[in-house]
Amino acid sequence: MSPVPPTPTTTPKAATRPKAKPKRKAKRRRPDPALAWARRIARYRPRLLEDTLDALTSIYGPQVWRRRLDPTSELILTILTQNSADINAEKAFVALRAAYPSGLTEEIHEPGAGWGGEGLPPGAPPDWAAVEAAPIAELIDVIRPGGLAPTKAPRLQATLRKIREERGDHSLEFLGELTPLAARDWLTTIPGIGKKTASVLLLFCFNQPLMPVDRHVERVAKRIGLVPAKAHPDLATDQFNAMLAAAPERTYETHVLLIHHGRAICQARSPKHELCPIRHRCRFVDPKAP
Repeated sequence: MSPVPPTPTTTPKAATRPKAKPKRKAKRRRPDPALAWARRIARYRPRLLEDTLDALTSIYGPQVWRRRLDPTSELILTILTQNSADINAEKAFVALRAAYPSGLTEEIHEPGAGWGGEGLPPGAPPDWAAVEAAPIAELIDVIRPGGLAPTKAPRLQATLRKIREERGDHSLEFLGELTPLAARDWLTTIPGIGKKTASVLLLFCFNQPLMPVDRHVERVAKRIGLVPAKAHPDLATDQFNAMLAAAPERTYETHVLLIHHGRAICQARSPKHELCPIRHRCRFVDPKAP
Protein backbone atom coordinates (compact mmCIF):
# COMPACT_ATOMS: atom_id res chain seq x y z
CA MET A 1 0.00 0.00 0.00
CA SER A 2 1.52 3.28 -1.11
CA PRO A 3 1.85 5.99 1.50
CA VAL A 4 -0.74 8.80 1.52
CA PRO A 5 0.92 12.05 0.52
CA PRO A 6 0.82 14.69 3.19
CA THR A 7 -1.97 17.26 2.89
CA PRO A 8 -0.51 20.64 2.10
CA THR A 9 -1.06 23.18 4.78
CA THR A 10 -2.02 26.75 3.91
CA THR A 11 -1.09 29.69 6.04
CA PRO A 12 -4.20 31.76 6.69
CA LYS A 13 -3.96 35.32 5.43
CA ALA A 14 -3.84 37.98 8.05
CA ALA A 15 -7.23 39.62 8.51
CA THR A 16 -7.33 42.92 6.72
CA ARG A 17 -8.13 45.78 9.01
CA PRO A 18 -10.43 48.51 7.80
CA LYS A 19 -8.60 51.70 7.08
CA ALA A 20 -8.91 54.19 9.86
CA LYS A 21 -10.98 57.19 8.91
CA PRO A 22 -8.97 60.36 8.92
CA LYS A 23 -9.71 62.40 11.98
CA ARG A 24 -11.69 65.49 11.30
CA LYS A 25 -10.13 68.63 12.52
CA ALA A 26 -12.10 70.12 15.33
CA LYS A 27 -13.82 73.26 14.19
CA ARG A 28 -12.35 76.30 15.79
CA ARG A 29 -14.89 78.16 17.80
CA ARG A 30 -15.46 81.58 16.36
CA PRO A 31 -14.19 84.26 18.70
CA ASP A 32 -16.76 86.42 20.43
CA PRO A 33 -16.70 89.61 18.32
CA ALA A 34 -17.51 91.81 21.33
CA LEU A 35 -14.75 90.32 23.45
CA ALA A 36 -12.31 90.41 20.52
CA TRP A 37 -13.02 94.11 20.04
CA ALA A 38 -12.56 94.87 23.76
CA ARG A 39 -9.16 93.13 23.68
CA ARG A 40 -8.16 94.99 20.53
CA ILE A 41 -9.02 98.37 22.04
CA ALA A 42 -7.15 97.51 25.24
CA ARG A 43 -4.07 96.56 23.21
CA TYR A 44 -3.91 99.25 20.54
CA ARG A 45 -5.69 102.18 22.21
CA PRO A 46 -5.16 101.62 25.93
CA ARG A 47 -7.37 103.52 28.40
CA LEU A 48 -9.52 104.95 25.62
CA LEU A 49 -12.80 104.44 27.47
CA GLU A 50 -11.35 105.52 30.82
CA ASP A 51 -9.82 108.67 29.31
CA THR A 52 -13.12 109.48 27.59
CA LEU A 53 -15.10 109.17 30.82
CA ASP A 54 -12.56 111.20 32.78
CA ALA A 55 -12.57 113.96 30.14
CA LEU A 56 -16.36 114.15 29.95
CA THR A 57 -16.67 114.12 33.73
CA SER A 58 -14.38 117.16 33.81
CA ILE A 59 -17.04 119.26 32.05
CA TYR A 60 -20.33 117.54 32.95
CA GLY A 61 -19.50 116.49 36.51
CA PRO A 62 -19.81 113.08 38.21
CA GLN A 63 -22.93 111.10 37.35
CA VAL A 64 -24.62 109.31 40.27
CA TRP A 65 -27.31 106.70 39.64
CA ARG A 66 -30.79 107.35 40.99
CA ARG A 67 -33.92 105.48 40.06
CA ARG A 68 -36.05 107.58 37.70
CA LEU A 69 -39.44 105.83 37.71
CA ASP A 70 -41.01 102.47 38.48
CA PRO A 71 -40.04 99.95 35.76
CA THR A 72 -43.44 99.78 34.03
CA SER A 73 -43.57 103.57 33.76
CA GLU A 74 -39.97 103.58 32.52
CA LEU A 75 -40.81 101.04 29.82
CA ILE A 76 -43.90 102.90 28.61
CA LEU A 77 -42.08 106.25 28.63
CA THR A 78 -39.21 104.70 26.66
CA ILE A 79 -41.64 103.36 24.05
CA LEU A 80 -43.15 106.86 23.79
CA THR A 81 -39.66 108.30 23.10
CA GLN A 82 -39.05 105.95 20.15
CA ASN A 83 -38.62 108.18 17.06
CA SER A 84 -39.96 111.13 19.08
CA ALA A 85 -38.38 113.96 21.03
CA ASP A 86 -38.15 113.34 24.77
CA ILE A 87 -40.14 116.49 25.50
CA ASN A 88 -43.04 115.22 23.36
CA ALA A 89 -42.91 111.82 25.05
CA GLU A 90 -43.22 113.65 28.38
CA LYS A 91 -46.42 115.33 27.17
CA ALA A 92 -47.89 111.98 26.15
CA PHE A 93 -47.01 110.38 29.49
CA VAL A 94 -48.52 113.28 31.47
CA ALA A 95 -51.66 112.88 29.35
CA LEU A 96 -51.79 109.17 30.27
CA ARG A 97 -51.61 110.10 33.95
CA ALA A 98 -54.51 112.54 33.56
CA ALA A 99 -56.70 110.27 31.44
CA TYR A 100 -56.16 107.10 33.47
CA PRO A 101 -55.39 108.10 37.09
CA SER A 102 -54.32 105.35 39.47
CA GLY A 103 -54.40 107.13 42.83
CA LEU A 104 -51.01 105.61 43.72
CA THR A 105 -48.12 107.43 45.37
CA GLU A 106 -46.52 110.23 43.36
CA GLU A 107 -43.17 109.55 41.68
CA ILE A 108 -40.41 112.12 41.36
CA HIS A 109 -38.76 111.98 37.94
CA GLU A 110 -35.02 112.74 38.08
CA PRO A 111 -33.98 112.04 34.49
CA GLY A 112 -30.30 112.98 34.76
CA ALA A 113 -27.97 114.70 32.33
CA GLY A 114 -28.68 112.47 29.34
CA TRP A 115 -32.42 113.20 29.15
CA GLY A 116 -33.50 115.48 26.32
CA GLY A 117 -36.71 116.81 27.84
CA GLU A 118 -37.56 118.92 30.86
CA GLY A 119 -38.36 116.01 33.17
CA LEU A 120 -41.81 114.84 34.20
CA PRO A 121 -43.65 116.78 36.89
CA PRO A 122 -44.33 114.77 40.07
CA GLY A 123 -47.26 112.43 39.61
CA ALA A 124 -48.61 108.95 40.18
CA PRO A 125 -48.15 106.33 37.47
CA PRO A 126 -51.17 105.76 35.23
CA ASP A 127 -53.66 102.97 35.87
CA TRP A 128 -52.11 100.43 33.53
CA ALA A 129 -55.16 98.15 33.52
CA ALA A 130 -57.25 101.09 32.28
CA VAL A 131 -54.64 101.93 29.63
CA GLU A 132 -54.66 98.33 28.40
CA ALA A 133 -58.47 98.20 28.26
CA ALA A 134 -59.01 101.65 26.71
CA PRO A 135 -60.68 101.89 23.29
CA ILE A 136 -57.84 102.21 20.81
CA ALA A 137 -59.21 105.40 19.23
CA GLU A 138 -59.40 107.00 22.68
CA LEU A 139 -55.85 106.00 23.56
CA ILE A 140 -54.54 107.35 20.26
CA ASP A 141 -56.10 110.74 21.06
CA VAL A 142 -54.61 110.72 24.57
CA ILE A 143 -51.02 110.12 23.48
CA ARG A 144 -51.21 112.15 20.26
CA PRO A 145 -48.93 114.91 21.64
CA GLY A 146 -46.08 112.37 21.73
CA GLY A 147 -46.13 111.71 17.99
CA LEU A 148 -46.78 108.50 16.01
CA ALA A 149 -49.82 107.82 18.19
CA PRO A 150 -51.58 105.39 15.76
CA THR A 151 -48.45 103.19 15.89
CA LYS A 152 -47.61 103.55 19.56
CA ALA A 153 -51.09 103.13 21.08
CA PRO A 154 -51.52 99.48 19.98
CA ARG A 155 -47.87 98.86 20.90
CA LEU A 156 -48.46 100.12 24.44
CA GLN A 157 -51.53 97.93 24.85
CA ALA A 158 -49.79 94.86 23.42
CA THR A 159 -46.87 95.43 25.82
CA LEU A 160 -49.13 95.78 28.86
CA ARG A 161 -51.17 92.74 27.80
CA LYS A 162 -48.03 90.60 27.43
CA ILE A 163 -46.78 91.60 30.89
CA ARG A 164 -50.15 90.85 32.50
CA GLU A 165 -50.52 87.50 30.75
CA GLU A 166 -47.02 86.44 31.78
CA ARG A 167 -47.02 87.82 35.33
CA GLY A 168 -50.67 88.23 36.40
CA ASP A 169 -50.33 92.02 36.81
CA HIS A 170 -48.47 94.91 35.22
CA SER A 171 -45.55 95.11 37.66
CA LEU A 172 -42.00 94.60 36.41
CA GLU A 173 -40.30 94.80 39.81
CA PHE A 174 -39.44 91.08 39.57
CA LEU A 175 -36.80 91.92 36.95
CA GLY A 176 -34.56 93.24 39.70
CA GLU A 177 -34.26 89.69 41.08
CA LEU A 178 -32.92 88.27 37.78
CA THR A 179 -29.42 88.41 36.37
CA PRO A 180 -28.96 91.29 33.92
CA LEU A 181 -28.94 89.08 30.81
CA ALA A 182 -31.89 86.98 32.01
CA ALA A 183 -33.88 90.14 32.65
CA ARG A 184 -32.97 91.53 29.22
CA ASP A 185 -33.89 88.24 27.56
CA TRP A 186 -37.31 88.30 29.27
CA LEU A 187 -38.02 91.84 28.15
CA THR A 188 -36.99 91.21 24.56
CA THR A 189 -39.64 88.49 24.25
CA ILE A 190 -42.13 91.36 24.16
CA PRO A 191 -42.70 92.32 20.50
CA GLY A 192 -41.10 95.66 19.69
CA ILE A 193 -38.75 95.63 22.71
CA GLY A 194 -35.13 95.36 21.61
CA LYS A 195 -31.81 95.39 23.43
CA LYS A 196 -31.71 99.17 23.66
CA THR A 197 -35.14 99.63 25.25
CA ALA A 198 -34.61 96.68 27.60
CA SER A 199 -31.19 98.00 28.63
CA VAL A 200 -32.62 101.48 29.32
CA LEU A 201 -35.19 100.04 31.71
CA LEU A 202 -32.73 97.77 33.51
CA LEU A 203 -30.04 100.43 33.81
CA PHE A 204 -32.26 103.26 35.03
CA CYS A 205 -34.55 101.21 37.26
CA PHE A 206 -32.15 98.64 38.74
CA ASN A 207 -28.66 99.95 37.87
CA GLN A 208 -28.02 96.73 35.97
CA PRO A 209 -24.71 96.91 34.02
CA LEU A 210 -26.22 96.87 30.54
CA MET A 211 -25.24 99.63 28.13
CA PRO A 212 -28.01 101.20 26.02
CA VAL A 213 -26.73 102.50 22.69
CA ASP A 214 -29.02 105.19 21.30
CA ARG A 215 -28.26 107.42 18.29
CA HIS A 216 -26.29 109.95 20.34
CA VAL A 217 -24.18 107.31 22.09
CA GLU A 218 -23.62 105.53 18.78
CA ARG A 219 -22.50 108.70 17.01
CA VAL A 220 -20.07 109.79 19.75
CA ALA A 221 -18.66 106.29 20.23
CA LYS A 222 -18.04 105.75 16.51
CA ARG A 223 -16.41 109.13 16.10
CA ILE A 224 -14.01 108.56 18.98
CA GLY A 225 -13.41 104.97 17.89
CA LEU A 226 -14.84 103.27 20.97
CA VAL A 227 -16.78 100.98 18.62
CA PRO A 228 -16.21 100.20 14.93
CA ALA A 229 -17.64 102.66 12.43
CA LYS A 230 -19.94 100.05 10.88
CA ALA A 231 -21.01 98.26 14.06
CA HIS A 232 -24.75 97.56 14.35
CA PRO A 233 -26.20 99.10 17.55
CA ASP A 234 -26.84 95.63 19.02
CA LEU A 235 -23.19 94.67 18.44
CA ALA A 236 -22.06 98.03 19.83
CA THR A 237 -24.10 97.25 22.96
CA ASP A 238 -22.25 93.96 23.40
CA GLN A 239 -18.90 95.62 22.71
CA PHE A 240 -19.53 98.24 25.38
CA ASN A 241 -20.58 95.56 27.86
CA ALA A 242 -17.34 93.69 27.12
CA MET A 243 -15.24 96.85 27.56
CA LEU A 244 -17.02 97.56 30.85
CA ALA A 245 -16.73 94.00 32.17
CA ALA A 246 -13.86 94.97 34.48
CA ALA A 247 -15.75 98.01 35.79
CA PRO A 248 -19.50 97.34 35.42
CA GLU A 249 -20.25 100.03 38.01
CA ARG A 250 -19.27 102.62 35.37
CA THR A 251 -22.03 101.59 32.94
CA TYR A 252 -24.47 104.28 34.08
CA GLU A 253 -21.97 107.12 33.81
CA THR A 254 -20.78 105.82 30.43
CA HIS A 255 -24.27 105.98 28.97
CA VAL A 256 -25.22 109.30 30.55
CA LEU A 257 -21.96 111.08 29.70
CA LEU A 258 -21.89 109.91 26.07
CA ILE A 259 -25.53 110.75 25.41
CA HIS A 260 -25.17 114.18 27.04
CA HIS A 261 -21.98 114.88 25.07
CA GLY A 262 -23.81 113.94 21.88
CA ARG A 263 -26.56 116.44 22.64
CA ALA A 264 -24.34 119.29 23.91
CA ILE A 265 -21.11 119.23 21.86
CA CYS A 266 -20.66 116.21 19.56
CA GLN A 267 -23.79 116.98 17.56
CA ALA A 268 -24.64 115.31 14.27
CA ARG A 269 -24.13 118.57 12.39
CA SER A 270 -21.38 121.07 13.18
CA PRO A 271 -19.83 119.38 16.22
CA LYS A 272 -18.04 121.85 18.47
CA HIS A 273 -14.53 120.39 18.28
CA GLU A 274 -12.95 123.37 20.03
CA LEU A 275 -15.01 122.62 23.16
CA CYS A 276 -14.49 118.86 23.19
CA PRO A 277 -12.23 117.63 26.02
CA ILE A 278 -11.50 114.30 24.29
CA ARG A 279 -10.66 115.68 20.82
CA HIS A 280 -6.98 114.63 21.15
CA ARG A 281 -8.11 110.98 21.15
CA CYS A 282 -10.97 111.30 18.68
CA ARG A 283 -10.56 109.59 15.30
CA PHE A 284 -13.18 111.95 13.79
CA VAL A 285 -10.90 114.93 14.56
CA ASP A 286 -7.65 113.07 13.83
CA PRO A 287 -7.81 109.71 11.99
CA LYS A 288 -4.45 108.83 13.59
CA ALA A 289 -5.45 109.77 17.14
CA PRO A 290 -3.92 107.42 19.74
